[in-house]
Amino acid sequence: MKEIPIPNVRANQAGIVLLVALAVALRQPALIAALWAIQMLGLWQGIRANLIVQLAAPLLRSRVAGAPTESRELLRFNNAITVVLLTLSLLAFWMNPGGWYGYVLASIVALAALAALCGFCLGCFLYYRFKRLRK
Repeated sequence: MKEIPIPNVRANQAGIVLLVALAVALRQPALIAALWAIQMLGLWQGIRANLIVQLAAPLLRSRVAGAPTESRELLRFNNAITVVLLTLSLLAFWMNPGGWYGYVLASIVALAALAALCGFCLGCFLYYRFKRLRK
């Protein structure tokens, strides 16, 4: 299967927004570390290994059948950007445990996911620009 059902994609995006918002509100970098692990596993093993998607699957089962899809290649690109930014966020927390730089970097991920939920995919825009430059 080369395509991913959009309800699964939206569940992952909503999970990103929720976990980062909780991490910022509770000032708990551990939640960002957990999100990094979830996204890294999804990047490494595919979206089916993503814990957020697995937890949402029973709720989405009826919506996934026949749902529109998105390209797996495009989603892997977006996921890679997410993992890089979350890695930088965790490095910022490691270098300055009480600082806010890590929250800013994680918030960039959350804002991009929120924008995607609202209809504008920043990662998709960057992907197509990147592809055009490579031609």
